[in-house]
Amino acid sequence: MQISQSEDKIPVVGPPSSPLGSGEGLYFSDGRRKVDYVLVFHQRRHGSIRSRASTSVSHDRLSIVSNGNFPPSVGSDAATAAAGRGGSSPGGEAARVGEVFMELGDAGGSEPTEPADHEMRLIRQEFEASLLEAGLEIERDRELKTHGPSFTRLHAPWPVLCREAEFLKIKVPTKTSYELKEESGFGSSMSTVWRKMNHPFQPKVPHQEQERTKFLTHCFTRDKLHLYNITSKDLFFDNATRGRIVYEILRRTVCVRTCQTIGISTLIAKGVYDAAFPLHDGDYKVIGQLEERSDRQVLHDEWARYSAFYKYQPIDLVRKYFGEKIGLYFAWLGVYTQLLIPASIVGIIVFCYGVATVDTDIPSLEMCDERLNFTMCPLCDGACDFWQLSTACGTARASHLFDNPATVFFAIFMSLWAVLFLEHWKRRQISLSFSWDLTGIEEDEEHPRPKYETILLQKRQRKQKTKKKKKKKNEPEKQQDGTVTGKDRWRQKLLSAMAAGIPAAIEKLTWKDRLPGYFINVSSILFMFGLTFSAVFGVIIYRITVSALMAMSPDPETKSNVRVTVTATAVIINLVVILILDEIYGAVALWLTELEIPKTETNFEERLILKAFLLKFMNAYAPIFYVAFFKGRFAGRPGNYVYVFNDYRMEECAPGGCLIELCIQLSIIMLGKQLIQNNIFEIGIPKLKKLVRALKDKGPAEKEMEEERPPQQWNLDYALAPFEGLTPEYMEMIIQFGFVSLFVASFPLAPLFALLNNVIEIRLDAKKFVTELRRPVAIRAKDIGIWYNILSGMGKFSVIINAFVISFTSDFIPRLVYQYMFSQTGTMHGFIDHTLSYFNVSNFKPGTTPQNLEQGAITVCRYKDYREPPWSPDAYTFSKQYWCVLAARLAFVILFQNLVMFLSLIVAWGIPDVPKTIVEQFKREKKLLVDVFLREEKEKFQLIQSLFSKDATLHPGRHPGRHTLHPGQGSLLPGRFSTLPPGPTQGLPGEGGGPRARSRAASFSQFSRNTPPSPKNENENSRHTVV
Repeated sequence: MQISQSEDKIPVVGPPSSPLGSGEGLYFSDGRRKVDYVLVFHQRRHGSIRSRASTSVSHDRLSIVSNGNFPPSVGSDAATAAAGRGGSSPGGEAARVGEVFMELGDAGGSEPTEPADHEMRLIRQEFEASLLEAGLEIERDRELKTHGPSFTRLHAPWPVLCREAEFLKIKVPTKTSYELKEESGFGSSMSTVWRKMNHPFQPKVPHQEQERTKFLTHCFTRDKLHLYNITSKDLFFDNATRGRIVYEILRRTVCVRTCQTIGISTLIAKGVYDAAFPLHDGDYKVIGQLEERSDRQVLHDEWARYSAFYKYQPIDLVRKYFGEKIGLYFAWLGVYTQLLIPASIVGIIVFCYGVATVDTDIPSLEMCDERLNFTMCPLCDGACDFWQLSTACGTARASHLFDNPATVFFAIFMSLWAVLFLEHWKRRQISLSFSWDLTGIEEDEEHPRPKYETILLQKRQRKQKTKKKKKKKNEPEKQQDGTVTGKDRWRQKLLSAMAAGIPAAIEKLTWKDRLPGYFINVSSILFMFGLTFSAVFGVIIYRITVSALMAMSPDPETKSNVRVTVTATAVIINLVVILILDEIYGAVALWLTELEIPKTETNFEERLILKAFLLKFMNAYAPIFYVAFFKGRFAGRPGNYVYVFNDYRMEECAPGGCLIELCIQLSIIMLGKQLIQNNIFEIGIPKLKKLVRALKDKGPAEKEMEEERPPQQWNLDYALAPFEGLTPEYMEMIIQFGFVSLFVASFPLAPLFALLNNVIEIRLDAKKFVTELRRPVAIRAKDIGIWYNILSGMGKFSVIINAFVISFTSDFIPRLVYQYMFSQTGTMHGFIDHTLSYFNVSNFKPGTTPQNLEQGAITVCRYKDYREPPWSPDAYTFSKQYWCVLAARLAFVILFQNLVMFLSLIVAWGIPDVPKTIVEQFKREKKLLVDVFLREEKEKFQLIQSLFSKDATLHPGRHPGRHTLHPGQGSLLPGRFSTLPPGPTQGLPGEGGGPRARSRAASFSQFSRNTPPSPKNENENSRHTVV
C-alpha cells in the first residue's frame, strides 16, 4: 500500500466509522489499513477519562508523535486541540502538527478515578506510547464506555512488517517457481486413477489446482525485495503472519516508567488489559458469491460441517489461517483417524470369527452342558448356596467372542500398527515441514512468564530490604556536623570501590526458590494416586457386597446374571468417578505447575502435560488394570479365603475368566468417556459459558448497545471464548490411543468405536475453532512436541500389556498347555474339568458353611484353580499343572515381546523417515536458490562493469593518474563476486571528484530495484519501489 507524504500518519483517537474496504469491521476508519490486532480493556468508573477542551493539560504528560494527522472531529480532546493549534508544550516548545500529548497524569478537571484504575490507565498509555515508537499505528474508540469493553486497534505498516519479518526470518515466496516432478509409466497411470477416485473426497478449496507448481521460498530480507513475488503490499503477508508479527512486538514491548513489565501477557495477567487477539476474517457465513469467500468461510463450508465428514481436511488452509501448531494437530488427528480404518476392519474380522466359532467352541459347550453337573462352591460365606456351572453358560459364550485364537493375532497386529502409525506420522510431519517451509527454523526466544517475573521481582525486593538493613547496621559513625571520621571514612570509600567493581549478577530463580513448590508437587501427586486407588477400592467393596446380596436372591435368573449385572453397574460408577476426577485432576495439574514457577511458556506447557497425563492416565486405567491383573489373583481358596476388613471376601474371576469383565469395563469406560466428554463437556459447557457471559454483559451495557450501530468484528470476536491451548484436545486423543492400543486384546472393537468418535471429533473441533473461539496467534512449530514421546512410550508399553493380558487374563495359554500336554485325545474335550479343583465341604471354616447344606447330599464342590485334591497327601497345594501353565505364560510373555519388538524394528527400518520425493525436491530447491543468487550477483557485476566503462569513455582525462576500468580489464576487480573496485577508485573525501567517487563506492542497492530504509527512518513509511 503506497501512502503519500501527507497521509503517512494516522489518528491515535478516531471513530470506528463504517469502513470503506470490502471487509466490514476489518479496517481502520479510513477503510484501507487492516486491523492486525485488538487490545481490549474495561473502564471501571462512571465518567470519561478524557479531559474537556477547556481543561489545562497536566504537566506530567508524554509527548508522542503519532502516526497520523487529526481530523477536525478530534479537536475536542485537550491534548489533540493543543497539538492541532500548534500550542506550546510544557517545556515551552511549539507542538508540531500531528503531535499528540498522551497524558500520564490526572488531567485537571477530570472526574475522580479509583487508584487502581488510574494506575492501569497510566500503564496503558505508556505501553501504547511504546507501540507507537515501535512503528505500529493505533486507533481507539472516541468515547470510552462507562460499562463494557473498550477496544484499541493496531495496524502494522509495510516498513514495520518488513523489519519484523526479517528479524523473525519468515520465509516468503520468490518469483522463481518450478513444476513438481510427475511420475512416469505405470506409476503415473496409477496416480491418475487414484486422483480421480479421491476427487469426490477432496474439499473445494480455491487455488488448489495449482499445487503442481511450487515457488521457491527464502527468509525475508529488505535488501532483496526485488526477488520476492510481491504483487500487492497489502496481500504479501497474510493476516495470520501480520497478527504474528504484531504479537511479537506486543510480547517484547517494555513498560519501565509505570511498572517493570515486559509484554502483553504480563499486562493481561495484571488486569491492565482484558484480552488481546487478532481478528477473524469476517463472518463465517457466506452472504455473497461463493467465489468471493474468505478463508474463514471456506473453512466453515468445507471443513467445519458435520456433512463434510467424508472429505479430507484442507490442512494447508488450516495452517494458513491458524498457524503451524494448530495445523500440525489436525494433520496428526487426520493421520491417526485414517490409520484407524484398517485397524477397525481387522477388529471386526476378529469379532466375526468369534461369533462364527462360538457354537463349535468345546470349552463353552462343556460349560453349558447340564449333564456334566459341575457343582461349584458358594460365591459368598454363609448365605450363598452351591450352584451349577451350567448357569454361567451365557458368560462363557460371550467370553469366546473376545477370547479366541484370533485375539493373539490381533494383539500382534495392533502392536505393529502402533509402530506403523508413528512411522507414518514422522514421514507426514517431515513432508508438511517441507511444504510449509519449516525446515531450518530456529526456536523463537521466549520471554519469562508473568508469574515468574512477579516472583523474581519479589525476590529482588526482599534482597534490597535485606541490604538496607545491613547498611543501617554497618553505617559509620558521624560527627555532629554529619562528616565521617577517621578509619570509617576510608572504610566507606573502600566498600564503595569494591561494590563498583563487582558486576551485578543476573537475577534468576534457583532450586531453593522452587523447593516448596516441588515438595507440594510430590506430596499432592502421591495424594492424588491414593485418591484414585481409594475410588477403585470403594468400587471393589461395592462389587463384593452387591454380589453377595444378588447371590442370596431366590430368583434363578438373578443368580445367573449376577456377574454381568455387578460388573456393568460397577463400571458405570467407575465412569462417573473418572469423569469427576478428570476435571479435578486437570485443575490440580495446572495449580501444581504454577507452584513450580516455570520460566517460559514452553516449560510450563511441558510440565503441565506431564502432570496432567500422569494423573489422568492413572485415573482412567486404574480400574482396568485391577480387573486385568489383580482381580481373583489374591482371593484364596475355599476354606482359606482372603478377607478385607475381616468381613468382605475378595472377589473372584468368573469360570470363563476375567477377560469378559475386562471387555465390559473397557467398552463402557471408553464409550462413556467419549460420548459424555464430546457431547456435554465440549459442546454443552462452552455454550453454557457463552450464555452466562452474554447475560452478564447484557444488563449494564443494554442501554449503550441500543445507541450503538451494528457491532464491529472486534465486538463479535471478543464475545467468543478465548483460545486456551491444544492440551485438552491432545490429552483426549492420547487417552483414547491408550484404549485402542493397551488393552485391545480384550476388546477388538475398540478401534472401530475410536474411528467413529474421531470422525465426529474432527468436525467438532473444526467447528469450535472456526465459529466459537477467538482467532489464536499463528505459532510456528516443527513437530507436535512432547506428545510424540508420550505416544512412542505408550506404543512400547502396549506390547508388554497385551502380552500379559493374553497370557495371564485370557485362557489362551491354559488351553494350549492342556491340548498339547494333558489331553488324552489331543483335543479340548475335558478342558473344563481339568481347570476345576476339588474341595471337601467338611473343611469349611465354622460360620462359612452354606445354611441349607444337607448332610451327605454334597460332599465335594469345585472351584477354578490348579490345586491338589483333598485326598492327596499335599491337599490344596498348587499342582503340577499350575507350574506348567505358569511357565508357559512367562515364556509366552518373553516370546511375544521379543517377536513384536523385532517386527517393529523391521517396520521402522523398512520405512524411511524422509520420503524420497521430499529429498529430491529439497536438493532441487537448494540448487535453484543458489542459481538465483549467482544470477543476481552476475547481473550486479555486469552493471558495475558497464557503469565504470561508460564513465571512462565519457571522461577519459578527468582523473589523471587513476586506474581506468575498461570492459576487458575485469582482473582489476578482486574476486568473482566482488561488488566494489579496489582502493584507488573509491576516492578520498578531500578530492574534487568526491561526488563521483562516492557514487562508485555506494552499495548496490541504489542500482537495484529497491532502496533499503535507513535505520533512523525505520519506523517511518520508507518508500520501496517494487517491480
